[in-house]
Parts: sequence; C-alpha cells; structure tokens
Amino acid sequence: MAAVADIFRFMDQIAPFEMQEDFDNAGFLVGRGDRAVQKILVALDITGEVAAEAVRLGAELIVAHHPVIFNPVKSVTDGTLTGGILLELIEHKVAAICAHTNLDAAHGGVNGCLARALELSEIGQLCQAGEDSQGRPYGIGRTGTVHRSGLTAGEYAAFVKERLKSACVRFVDGGRPVQRVAVGGGACGSMIEDAVARGCDTFVTADLKYNQFLDAKALGLNLLDAGHFPTENVVCAPLAGRLAKAFPEVEVLLSEVHREVYKSV
Repeated sequence: MAAVADIFRFMDQIAPFEMQEDFDNAGFLVGRGDRAVQKILVALDITGEVAAEAVRLGAELIVAHHPVIFNPVKSVTDGTLTGGILLELIEHKVAAICAHTNLDAAHGGVNGCLARALELSEIGQLCQAGEDSQGRPYGIGRTGTVHRSGLTAGEYAAFVKERLKSACVRFVDGGRPVQRVAVGGGACGSMIEDAVARGCDTFVTADLKYNQFLDAKALGLNLLDAGHFPTENVVCAPLAGRLAKAFPEVEVLLSEVHREVYKSV
C-alpha cells in the first residue's frame, strides 16, 4: 500500500521541489507521511469546496498545483479562509502535497501540457533556468510552432478559447500572422520580452495588465490573456494519469467541483 511519503517522492522525481522559486511554498504541506493512501484527488487549488469533496470521496490525499499554505500562517482557526480549509483537512486526516513553480518549470509540467493543449509542435524552452539532477532542462514557459499558420490574432484567440475552455480571451493584435507561439501558464506577463527575443510573434499567458498590452502592441507581439485557471488546469488530467500509472493500486480522481471561478458576458 502506498503512503503519502511515497507519493511525495514520486512528485519530487517528476517535478523536483528544489526547482521551485524562492518565493514559493511548494511541498508536502499537510498530513502524516506514513498515512496509507487508497484514493487521491487532483485539483488546481485546494479550496473549501475541494477539501469538502476530498472528505466526501474518502480521499486520503489531495495533490494540487497552488499551495494551500502560501503566506505565513500565524494561527489555524475557523476565523480565516485558510484556517478553515486546513482544519477541514486535518480533522478528516486528508494530506496535501502542492507542486507549484516546480511543476510550472518541469519537463511534462504545466507549460508542456499547455503547449500540447494548443497543438504546438517543435516545442522548446522559453526560458531555461537550469537542469535537474537527471539532466533534464527546466524553466518557465515553452515555445512552439502553431498548428495552422497564417491565423490572425483574433482567429487564434478564438482557437485558444475553444481549446482551453476559457471564459474569455483578452488579446491585442500585434499586426503579425500567428506562426511561432510562446506560452506561459498563469501570470507570466513579465516574460513578454523573452517571447520577442525567442522570435515569437504570439504569447499566450494570463493575468495581464493594461501596460503589458500596450508594450506588446508596440513590440509587434500578439498577446493573449486566456485566464489563470484555463492555462494551468491543463496539467491536472495528465498529472492524474501519471499518478495512476505509478500507483496502480491507488484510485486517482480529478476534482469535479473546482472550475473557473468567474463568468464573462
């Protein structure tokens, strides 16, 4: 029978936690390492609804992307959102492992899954931060060649919205047909100049600011904001598949209650 510690070691192999950014808090965050695991719930975030879902399903472990504990916690009570979630997990003996910026950067992680979801070919690194202990390059973002050349920024935005099931896609037309695309799951607006330097005419990311759209237009870059959840949630199903393959005796489930938090009109 697999234990929480075994799942953590597997996650550390596919997305080494030593690769996480300095500001991050990825890792084994809640629970006991020797807790036997028969059922895992995979989700992008550990919200109150996801914690309750894990309890209802009888999952002993949640594997998530965003850390359930990110900022310093000075108390764990039902008087705060984070405290309430942590109490739900602890009281029902549900462990939590969160792979954040390490999973963003890892081979086969968030950005690789995003590139494949958008049908890019000739996939490469947008920014390489280094190599892991197995000699695999890692870094945030990917580049690739579009599935169908010659699309306008608007046409490509419609394709991205359909592929990622985004509530909306905000975009600026840099005046160039879409051919070479950079992707950065989540908030990667700071990498606009990296995309230009890598010869990309289009950049798909999320959480962009007004001035970043202005900068992109001036640089001749098609810039698309497809939403934080859609550009990162693409990793959850492949991650669940990898966990199920590595631990065939464990039932691995995808959260059904966690979805895009906002709607668009």
